[in-house]
Amino acid sequence: MSGREFLATATVILMVTAACKREERPFEQLPKTATRTQPVTETTLHPGGVAPPATGQESPFRDNAWGISEGKRLFTAYNCVGCHANGGGGMGPPLMDDKWIYGYEGANIYQTIVEGRPNGMPAFRNKIPDAQVWMLVAYVQSMSGNAPMDALPGRSDHMSSGTPENARRAQVPRQTGPH
Repeated sequence: MSGREFLATATVILMVTAACKREERPFEQLPKTATRTQPVTETTLHPGGVAPPATGQESPFRDNAWGISEGKRLFTAYNCVGCHANGGGGMGPPLMDDKWIYGYEGANIYQTIVEGRPNGMPAFRNKIPDAQVWMLVAYVQSMSGNAPMDALPGRSDHMSSGTPENARRAQVPRQTGPH
């Protein structure tokens, strides 16, 4: 084997190895369905728009192409687009800018989906399985352009309402109070 052939083979092996995590499906990291992670809690909302503290928990699908793609599908299937208009905002706030009322951490987004928010966001506690909530969290986080390029869906399978996630300029979410 010549040096050029060896280099080409090594490059192909390196590329295949690097792409393995892209389609990983981390179901073993999720809680079992018998033990729900959605306990009954009281609201942690505070006056003045101070977001509840994040638990530090992130979606196991955050940097995962399959999980983000499933989250995108679920975003439409659960009619999140009805209020958030494919992320650009409608009745609900936009999800692709840098203004996040209740926090941009995975735990904050999870809590928003499960617990709901006053004046509009319904609670989906025990209506959406935990794994699907985490997929939605990963997709919502990707909408502001902060997911790795190789984890984002390359195209939409329906009419596009804006720039694809992997072509948006990255926004750094910041905390804002209720408007």
